[in-house]
Amino acid sequence: MKSTIFIDEMGRGDWWQVRDIYLEGIDTGNATFQMEAPNWEEWDRGHLKECRIVVRSEGGILGWAALSSISNRPVYRGVAEVSIYARQTNKRKGIGSLLLKSLIEKSEQNGFWMLQSGVFPENTSSLHLHTKYGFREVGRRERIGEMKGCWRDVVLLERRSNKVGID
Repeated sequence: MKSTIFIDEMGRGDWWQVRDIYLEGIDTGNATFQMEAPNWEEWDRGHLKECRIVVRSEGGILGWAALSSISNRPVYRGVAEVSIYARQTNKRKGIGSLLLKSLIEKSEQNGFWMLQSGVFPENTSSLHLHTKYGFREVGRRERIGEMKGCWRDVVLLERRSNKVGID
C-alpha cells in the first residue's frame, strides 16, 4: 500500500525533523554554505512565517521549503529567496517538485512577484528542478565563498510571477 503524502504548513513542532533534513543537505556539501544547522529561534527569524511548508507522510516529514526576505526595504517586499530540502532517501521521488510547486503558489498568494535562488553548479538536480518550474539563470557568482579550503561558485536563478507584480 502506497503512503499518502501531502503539503502542510510548517510549525515549530516540526523543527527537529526539518533540522535533520537540513543537516542531510549540509552533509552533501552541495546544498548550502552553512556548516551547521541553526537553532529554532535563529531559523525562525530568518524565514518568512507565511511561506513555510513541509511534505508529510505517515512516517514523518519528507522535505521542507521556505522563503527568506532578501531585504527589509519596502521596494523589495515582493522578492524572496527559496530554500528547499528533501530527505536524501526521497531524492527523485517527486518531493522537490511538490514542494517547489506549492511554494510558488503560496508565494503568489502572499504577494511575492519574484523568487530567487542561489545553487551550487554541482547540484544539478536542484538546477533542473528550478528550471522545471520557470526559474531562469541570470548569472553566476564565481568564487563567491570558500568552503573547506575550496572556492565555490553559485548559479543565480530567478522566477518572476505572471500573477503578481508588473503588468
